[in-house]
Amino acid sequence: MSDQPRRPRKPGKPYRRPQKDPVRILAFEALRAVDERDAYANLVLPPLLRKAREKEGPDTFGARDAALATELVYGTLRWQGTYDAVIAACVDRPLREVDPPVLDVLSLGVHQLLGTRIPTHAAVSASVELARVVLGDGRAKFVNAVLRKVAQDDLEGWIEKVAPPYDDDPEEHLAVVHSHPRWVVSALWDSLGGGRAGIEELLEADNERPEVTLVARPGRSTAEELLREEAAVPGRWSPYAVRLSEGGEPGAVEAVREGRAGVQDEGSQLVALALANAPLDGPDGKWLDGCAGPGGKAALLGALAAERGAFLLASEKLPHRAGLVAKALAGNPAPYQVIAADGTRPPWRAGSFDRVLMDVPCTGLGALRRRPEARWRRRPEDLDGFAPLQRGLLRTALDSVRVGGVVGYATCSPHLAETRAVVDDVLKQRPEAELLDARPLLPGVPDLGDGPDVQLWPHRHGTDAMYLALIRRTG
Repeated sequence: MSDQPRRPRKPGKPYRRPQKDPVRILAFEALRAVDERDAYANLVLPPLLRKAREKEGPDTFGARDAALATELVYGTLRWQGTYDAVIAACVDRPLREVDPPVLDVLSLGVHQLLGTRIPTHAAVSASVELARVVLGDGRAKFVNAVLRKVAQDDLEGWIEKVAPPYDDDPEEHLAVVHSHPRWVVSALWDSLGGGRAGIEELLEADNERPEVTLVARPGRSTAEELLREEAAVPGRWSPYAVRLSEGGEPGAVEAVREGRAGVQDEGSQLVALALANAPLDGPDGKWLDGCAGPGGKAALLGALAAERGAFLLASEKLPHRAGLVAKALAGNPAPYQVIAADGTRPPWRAGSFDRVLMDVPCTGLGALRRRPEARWRRRPEDLDGFAPLQRGLLRTALDSVRVGGVVGYATCSPHLAETRAVVDDVLKQRPEAELLDARPLLPGVPDLGDGPDVQLWPHRHGTDAMYLALIRRTG
């Protein structure tokens, strides 16, 4: 037995409580709501930001914190597909076996490493602290190990590792590089046509943060009034559109608070304007918005109808969305009515209206800039569910309009199965209807194709990918 004295043990490091970062905790909570409840980030984020400001105070949680939280949430959602491929290359198990909350923390960390200018050490340490708070110390070690692997390369280097070469598999290459599901890449490419450059421009535009666009409702506000706001610039195409540069807050605009103006993408404005300006044969006193929720197009149509002394009926199937329509139309200077009704079984008489808008439910693939989480929720089989509804609503619209009147079939999707296929199928059965050329009703808007229908694009027009076909009932 050795008579050497034992060395005293070094005292262990005292336990350090994790530091709570309100910005990253908020971003994590938003991602969990999107994952667990199929919530939309644009709906869950504002109340979370308000709650954080109230809890932490404006000095602790200010505008820069809100901007960072917003960037973390939207950036992580937009680039989820690419980040999943990177994370999968850094873990020793299939990604489906990683607990969703752990994957959310990892994705937030990867976005900070690969998609922002946050220094590497700060991105890793902040993510590990978040993991300690929301996951516990054990899983925080896993997060730390994975993020240190990710930090060994930049985004371009990782894409070279995880994306197949374009020449081997063009669609999968674009899906990984631009963070879209493969089937969405394929569908958008079919709708757009052309070669690689065009589809890459479209996918890149889907990943850009969209501008906030306001609409001045005619007779109640003007673009000139809105342009007096700080950070406001004119819209590109609509005479009623005003864009807010980065940092502009719609809620701070008096006309928006009073309902005289609203937030509305310029593509939606163009759809309403084209229908309102389409040539008619005969009277022009009764208009219908047959799928009016949540009310943006109805509010613009109602204001345009008021200028002509026309009546607008706004119909929406879901009562809570009908309530949103009523709120959007409140204060309209001309008569209108909002009802909750199923557009495929309408309560109004056939041939009652001079103008009818049917902005039908769809996959929403035209608004991926605004709702990036939608690209990961939608599946190809969703098209089968929408198809009969879209055709039924278009048939209702044609039944509802009088002879000589005009129907606008619109959808916020460029997918051919939701646009031209629907119109072609219905018109084959309706010889008493004819397509009108919609392009002259969008004056000044370039690159509208061969017509007669119109497809708008984010990368060409700076709008959502709205589709519009104008149809006149001739007999």
